[in-house]
Amino acid sequence: MKRIAIIDGHPDPSPARFGHAIVAAYADAAREAGHEVREIRLAGKNIPMLESRKQWLEEDVPASVRPGQEAIKWAQHIVFYYPLWMGDMPALLKAFLEQAFRPNFALDYGEDGYAQMPKKLLRGRSARLIVTMGMPSLFYRAYFASHSVRSFKRNILKLTGVDPVTASLIGNVDGGASHRERWLKKIAEHGANGD
Repeated sequence: MKRIAIIDGHPDPSPARFGHAIVAAYADAAREAGHEVREIRLAGKNIPMLESRKQWLEEDVPASVRPGQEAIKWAQHIVFYYPLWMGDMPALLKAFLEQAFRPNFALDYGEDGYAQMPKKLLRGRSARLIVTMGMPSLFYRAYFASHSVRSFKRNILKLTGVDPVTASLIGNVDGGASHRERWLKKIAEHGANGD
């Protein structure tokens, strides 16, 4: 059994959002299979954007971000859900990641600072990215080369030691009830397996 943190990065708190149903399907199936689950929903949270290097290095992490940090530190497996907006993650999720993945949480730059490769502080964790989009996922993969997902995997998660990272790309999100039901079932299977 695993300790699983789920970060729901959809900025809209409306329960009508399909993404929240995806998160619930994963979490419910994981709990039923015996995994421990912590859910962090970013919608409605006041997460300020970083505006300077000084903030990044010296200021305290906002209180709204600390539960997410604690869940990530506690977890063996992390699930990030977000809708694809303008080809990338929503600004709220990006702000959360910038605030949460500060020095000495995700990376240790050591005595020499940026002169060396940092120590990866999130080793030993795996992750799954679940991304919804209006376009067909095949088109996103072929034409856009899964840019947002590849960047998230390489430049944030693997850089900090999270590996392996897998992804579920859910295209045609408005494709009707049967399409959504198929995806909810697939995501629940991942939840039950803890992957």
